[in-house]
Amino acid sequence: MTAHTTPTPPFRDQRLPFAKRIDDLLSRLTLDEKIGFLHQFAPAVERLGVDAFRTGQEALHGVAWMGPATVFPQAVGLGATWNTDLVRRVGEAVSKETRAMRARDDRVGLNVWSPTVNLLRHPLWGRNEEGYSEDPKLTSAIATAYTRGLRGDHPTYWRTAPVLKHWLAHNNETDRSTSSSSVRPRVLHEYDLRAFRETVEAGATAGVMPAYNLVNGRPNHVSPYLREHLRAWTDEDLLVCSDAGAPSNLVDSEHYFDTHEEATAASLLAGVDSFTDHGTDSSEITARVRGALERGLLTESDLDTAIRRQLSVRFRLGEFDPEYDPHALTKDFDTPAHRALAQEAAEQAVVLLKNSGDLLPLAQDTRLAVVGLLADECKLDWYSGTLIHRSTPLEGLYERFGADRVEFAEGVDRVLLKTSAGTFLHVPEADAADAVRGAEGALDPALLAGRTDLPPLTAAPTGTELALVDWGEGVLTLRAPDGRYLSVAEDGCVRASADQPGGWVVQETFRLEPHENGHLLRHIGTGLHVSVAADGVKVAEADGEIFELIVVERGEDAVARVTSQADVVLVVAGNDPHINGRETEDRTTLALPAHQERLLRAARAANPNTVLALVSAYPYAVDHAEVPAMLWTAHGGQAAGTALARILAGDVSPAGRLPQTWYADDADLPDLLDYDVIGGRQTYLYFEGTPLFPFGHGLSYATFAYGDLDTRVADDALHVSFTVTNTGDVTADEVAQLYTRAVEPTVPRPRRELVAHSRVRLEPGGKATLTFEVPLSAFDFWDVARSGWRREPGPYEVLAGASSEDIRLRTTLILDGEAAAPRPVRQRGLEAADFDTHSGIAIVDRTKTSGDAVTPLRGEAGELVYRDCDFGDGVTEVTATVSGDGAVEVSLDGGPVLAVLTSDASEAGPYAYASLSAGIIAEGVHDVHLRLRGTLRLAHVGFSG
Repeated sequence: MTAHTTPTPPFRDQRLPFAKRIDDLLSRLTLDEKIGFLHQFAPAVERLGVDAFRTGQEALHGVAWMGPATVFPQAVGLGATWNTDLVRRVGEAVSKETRAMRARDDRVGLNVWSPTVNLLRHPLWGRNEEGYSEDPKLTSAIATAYTRGLRGDHPTYWRTAPVLKHWLAHNNETDRSTSSSSVRPRVLHEYDLRAFRETVEAGATAGVMPAYNLVNGRPNHVSPYLREHLRAWTDEDLLVCSDAGAPSNLVDSEHYFDTHEEATAASLLAGVDSFTDHGTDSSEITARVRGALERGLLTESDLDTAIRRQLSVRFRLGEFDPEYDPHALTKDFDTPAHRALAQEAAEQAVVLLKNSGDLLPLAQDTRLAVVGLLADECKLDWYSGTLIHRSTPLEGLYERFGADRVEFAEGVDRVLLKTSAGTFLHVPEADAADAVRGAEGALDPALLAGRTDLPPLTAAPTGTELALVDWGEGVLTLRAPDGRYLSVAEDGCVRASADQPGGWVVQETFRLEPHENGHLLRHIGTGLHVSVAADGVKVAEADGEIFELIVVERGEDAVARVTSQADVVLVVAGNDPHINGRETEDRTTLALPAHQERLLRAARAANPNTVLALVSAYPYAVDHAEVPAMLWTAHGGQAAGTALARILAGDVSPAGRLPQTWYADDADLPDLLDYDVIGGRQTYLYFEGTPLFPFGHGLSYATFAYGDLDTRVADDALHVSFTVTNTGDVTADEVAQLYTRAVEPTVPRPRRELVAHSRVRLEPGGKATLTFEVPLSAFDFWDVARSGWRREPGPYEVLAGASSEDIRLRTTLILDGEAAAPRPVRQRGLEAADFDTHSGIAIVDRTKTSGDAVTPLRGEAGELVYRDCDFGDGVTEVTATVSGDGAVEVSLDGGPVLAVLTSDASEAGPYAYASLSAGIIAEGVHDVHLRLRGTLRLAHVGFSG
């Protein structure tokens, strides 16, 4: 008798190509099962033995939100290393820990939402910490390295599947889900798309996440750019995952669609494959998909397209081939190698900004005073894991120099809060164990509640001395003597209960508001005032308590006490990543908070040998004229303190380089919502002022000489070589940077543009020859006159040096290219968004699915200029495609108005376009000036006759 065995279904057959296996599995799924796959939390299909799957695991600089893990420097700190090999190794370690953590907790996902490749265009962006650089070339180089580490080296199976965030032109938290980034074609192609494109083309990216904002009037989640650009860059089935809650925003906040069925269908058709909405509850999304199917807005084939992309990722992750998955048994977690790598990354991220008189490195016998609000902190951000190991600057310096040679003063203001009844706020003693926020892990840490197991504050005859810190703009934290921060939980009681400020809505920040003869204390998280009741201190809708603020000791007095007898003073200043600049909140100024300025001044007044170490997620504008030495590092993860101490002691020579321009003043900045880096002269590419510190800047304890520059053009590439020699007396890294510049451009081009770099380690006297191959396409720009790339013939400078402003070698070469040609406006007319210059104009959506139009800002007036328009032998008529109310005035070369086209069609809606015509006489080549008034939208202008 022969036993019958169930044949292996083709989707389980490892010998078949993934595409055939995916087709087979798709054919076996019912419509309901397919609909279920479209939510972030896809359910299991038990009848087929298919497991549940979720998209999304945060892993920006370590596995986040799921409990203890190795914490590496913030992304902007990894960018500051300018070291692609290091960042690849960090990505590899993070992906191995992801696999190891998943083996013991299946809530940990393998589809990692990282890295963030948004360009750091504006330093006040609240999420500056998440990006790598303001430069697209450096950003793509670092992002590519990280994704390669996350993916792994196996040709078939991926260790994790990285998704790039956040597509596209997303640099503001202010009104982030309703604001539109106006991105002209040159900025789109030369700047915002570039970082994504080069990373996707490198082949280690599983997909992207669209951003909350709109671009040119159209939400990113229904952007045609997903199809026109993203999916054209690779043959891989890229997975597009929505950002959390963004599908609902299309109706609820953006009002772009009338119904959620329409919005869901439009997102799916645009290319969104997985919907992150309503947390773990998939019922809303699945109901919307069913409604869209019933209304004929979607077909089952549309669902298949999205699910095929999802399954492509799942197959690559080895889900259906567990016995062949080379990563399945990965157990590397918190290994000695990972700890050493965290320290190496933190060391390489430190940037020496200034070192007058060679104050650094410090001698071994230095008597050191360490002061500042960040001196004994190891801060985490929203996308950090929970620390297993922790090193603060103070701890690192104790270890390196000896506790007997280091004095410390934090510099907080120590205060008492006296009530109107003459009592004081008092923190009761508590027996509860310490708890670290997020240590247990959570799929959504925004839902973590504050502690209620501790007694609320009371009012008592004897008060508790609190450590008050003003983080800027009047935002305060208050900390009890045991180190716990005052916080408010869901019951409204004020307790000393938090290990650090944190959470989606921070519950540990307050404001003192002057009131009569004292202050009201407002809790920022709830917006309520603090009051004193019989059962304890709480926040309440009723009138708050009037407090007298009694300063027991000012921070600068404590600083002066420990600094005067020291050989060197180290001031450690910076930001708390959850306060004044974070996801949901942009900064308002580059200035260092006044509290920390006070401490810096006090230290400098007491001791001229003052070193300022900034530990921050973003640049500051600091007057450093009286400060002889200055360093910057992003929040450096678990080994931050050890790394900083080793740099200060000279065990390691600093070689971090600034990944973005440090501006000298707020006046140097454009408006946060001005995305026109060309017209607004933004970033090192176009900024014409004097920065505080330039892009690429960073000093060393060694000196380096550059020489032997050689260039040649061959095989459609520029080949460059030069030598770098360590002329100092210590082993050190140098970051050699290669820039180019168009010498005689006919359109605005970058002042200089990074095309390559290399971080190289050299012993004293050591010499290295660096070689670079730069594709000639790096010299192209997006020519709006032809809607395509063009290289101008003529001279180009090649510049090599230590920063964008520290150029050591240069040469000029002549490149062939295509000469500019006038716009053939008789044949093609003018696409409204293809202007050369503009003022007072925003780009908006021509339709909800594709195309651009332009409109005056705020419905007022704006002007567009189109250079070198060829009217040939002459035209007699101009035609404008417009919607809405207003007028288009046409003139040539800035002369008198030759034609006016008036539209009065506001009731028809913004997408109801009409053609308006008027007579005009023009011949030859001229600049066309269009002046727009009112609320109209202009899509196209044509000429005929």
